[in-house]
Amino acid sequence: MKPGKADMVRACSCLLFFLATVPAYCQRGTIDLNVGETSDQFGAIAPVTGTALDLNAELTVIKPSEKNGGPSVVAGGEVRLPSDSTNHAKEIALYGGVAFGSHNLSVGVDAEVRKIYMPAAFLNGQTLNRDNLELLELPLVIKYKFGPDKRGFLEVKGAPEFTPHFKRSPLATVILPNPSFDHGYFLRGSVGYAFGQWWYVKASYETRYFKFGKDIGNPSSLYNWKSNLITAGVGVRF
Repeated sequence: MKPGKADMVRACSCLLFFLATVPAYCQRGTIDLNVGETSDQFGAIAPVTGTALDLNAELTVIKPSEKNGGPSVVAGGEVRLPSDSTNHAKEIALYGGVAFGSHNLSVGVDAEVRKIYMPAAFLNGQTLNRDNLELLELPLVIKYKFGPDKRGFLEVKGAPEFTPHFKRSPLATVILPNPSFDHGYFLRGSVGYAFGQWWYVKASYETRYFKFGKDIGNPSSLYNWKSNLITAGVGVRF
């Protein structure tokens, strides 16, 4: 089994494990499957669009007591699979965090580990297999419920990116030094509506940007990356 596929299988297994442990250990869980369009631009190359699936799961591991208050403790993960991995990145992520709630509003911070399987680049007739990126992210998460019975919800999540850890692709034939990281960020907004106790629908938009220095590790700025993802899907609450 190829390394990327093996990591995807492990990530999906972790999400299934989370779901299996909901009844025994957790207060509340959600899982949603979304489909939409991703657009990726590397360097000065024209943007390429394609279809992507996005699977998300989150569990409330500890819910604060009504008497003592305090934050909720959450854990979750994400698997993102494009239909065309030659032009778009595959991603897996696991996170844990805390959230402080008051009435309809909650504000929290997650600690997230994300791995991005970068697509190959083609430069002067030669294939350049970009290094995969391993990221530590600390996004701020803001959620707001509104409408009758608080069935509508908004969520905003975002953070600046830290210097990635570069993991050499097993397919790499040209070995380059790691590019110098300049800056990066991601921002995601979601809106949704819950139908009864179990089901909900959700639409999301995410933008992400990475910029690296102009050096030998970043020929023709092929690591510079701007990505936009828009999805819609359905989810279930446990």
